[in-house]
Amino acid sequence: MALEVPYRSIPDMLFQRVAKTPDAQALAGPNASDTGMDWLTWRQVGERVRAIGAGLRELGVGLEDRVAILSSTRLEWILADLGINVAGAAATTVYPTTEPEDTAFIVADSGSKVLIAENPKQALKIAGMENALTKVVLIDGTADAGATPPQITLAELEALGAAALQREPSLIDDVVAELGPENIATLIYTSGTTGRPKGVELLHRAWTWEGVAQEDLGLFSPTDLHYLWLPMSHAFGKTLLCGILHVGVPTYVDGRVDKLIDLLAVIRPTLMCAPPRIFEKVYNKTVTSGLSGTGLKPKIFTWAVATGKKKVALEQAGKPVPAGLKAQYAIAEKLVFSKLQAKLGGNLRVLVSGSAALSRDIAEFFAAANLPILEGYGMTEASAANFVNRRGRLKIGSVGEALGDLEVRIDTDGEVLLRGAPVMRGYHNLPEATAEAFTEDGFLRTGDIGELDAEGFLRITDRKKDLVKTSGGKFIAPSAIEGAFKAVCPYTSQAIVVGQSRNFVTMLITLDEDAIAGWAAEGPLAGKSYAEIVAAPETHKLVEGYLAELNSKLNRWETVKKFTILPRDLSIEAGEVTPSMKIKRRSVETNFAEQIEKMYEGSLAQI
Repeated sequence: MALEVPYRSIPDMLFQRVAKTPDAQALAGPNASDTGMDWLTWRQVGERVRAIGAGLRELGVGLEDRVAILSSTRLEWILADLGINVAGAAATTVYPTTEPEDTAFIVADSGSKVLIAENPKQALKIAGMENALTKVVLIDGTADAGATPPQITLAELEALGAAALQREPSLIDDVVAELGPENIATLIYTSGTTGRPKGVELLHRAWTWEGVAQEDLGLFSPTDLHYLWLPMSHAFGKTLLCGILHVGVPTYVDGRVDKLIDLLAVIRPTLMCAPPRIFEKVYNKTVTSGLSGTGLKPKIFTWAVATGKKKVALEQAGKPVPAGLKAQYAIAEKLVFSKLQAKLGGNLRVLVSGSAALSRDIAEFFAAANLPILEGYGMTEASAANFVNRRGRLKIGSVGEALGDLEVRIDTDGEVLLRGAPVMRGYHNLPEATAEAFTEDGFLRTGDIGELDAEGFLRITDRKKDLVKTSGGKFIAPSAIEGAFKAVCPYTSQAIVVGQSRNFVTMLITLDEDAIAGWAAEGPLAGKSYAEIVAAPETHKLVEGYLAELNSKLNRWETVKKFTILPRDLSIEAGEVTPSMKIKRRSVETNFAEQIEKMYEGSLAQI
């Protein structure tokens, strides 16, 4: 049945929300002392967004013009994004960690007329570059009117817009009346694991569909408190914003990842979405802490986790949990899991994971702790939210069921194909790439290999292009092996399987600095630097033990024969991971070619 969407555009969705609940809490940011939240009501959000939109119109921004945002996630990001849309324009999103060369490319390729930058340092990334910019708007810092292009502050832009609205009160209403479902709303450049980023053209119909489809999941409620820290430059953040607008979810906005875990106890949200990396960090910290020390503490922790997993296994199999196990679990929750729940604020009722594969073992651990993670799946090219598990219908190891009326088909080679309202119009200025992205009957090629079960739950097995074929002709799914290793080794930061056209599988490993330092502090490596710890024989022996545990669970041809612990973690700056923390395998293998070749020395006879 077709999903009913009662909106023509994102501004229509916003202003209907303002009209329904004008005085309800809408969006908050950190207060001046960083000890709590400063709230805006929906009425205040509407007023500021109108002023920003009118200000952009005064700068010459028109229908479907592009305005770029180069900033970290913060309240002003959302106000700017909505302001761009109410001006009739499309937002070009740029990650704040993007290097100047790619920033310049995105701004120029998109044809953006105005850049909204977080501060003068971010604005410098486009200095001296050829583009169509006529103005730079600074969220923070002092504007330089003599710069090229000239700068103004966000406050000045809002004042400009307020004056325009006084002269012409219907300015924004008239613009919004022009907007329809087929107008472009957002241009998001995929960070991509190879080559130049491609601009994904997403229409108003895609985002309004997302908002309505998310309500039907039962994950969002006006009584929730949502902690939004995800990069708004990513489609995952934008799609959540649409759910927030449609449902009216009070949302705290703060992109400071380094403060995330500490602030959870202060903000005490009921709802949070994150990529697997955040859950991996919490898991690593919890497991290493739980197993540390002597006496009863590690034994109680191990027992509690085993008890929780028994309960979860029965629930997943659709079987009743015996009274005795329920009683044991109540003790485990009181002694162990309640402490983890309290560290995450104590109120979380919904955790959602997306943007990369979540390890089954980590999903089982959180479910055992009564913090079930609802894993989802989607693509930037399909507005990010396409599948997700529901509360009460969680199937661990799957990414859940399709949202709304999204069509899904599995191709003959196992590739997942999608068709429906959230799918992109195409890649900006790339007709050939757009044509290649679709089947003849209009399905989007996701590039992911997956399986649909009889109940409509999707399981992603790997990326089509990431499958590794050894010289023995065996296919290996790297992400499955990497995820399994992260689950058995709580000190892991990243794991990269190598084996394409090789006669055995190897692995590059980086260690979590905090976790491995905690382990080292209890032995002869106490006080050593990170570089010294990862190079030590004791650390090699530690990781070797976890690798043996991993290999015991793998097919013979999948087993990892050799490994190398890298002297540093992978980084965005070195081009090894994308801003959404997806591994760029080709770049990693190029940057660490010497270490890889050393693992394969002597594997072939030398002539």
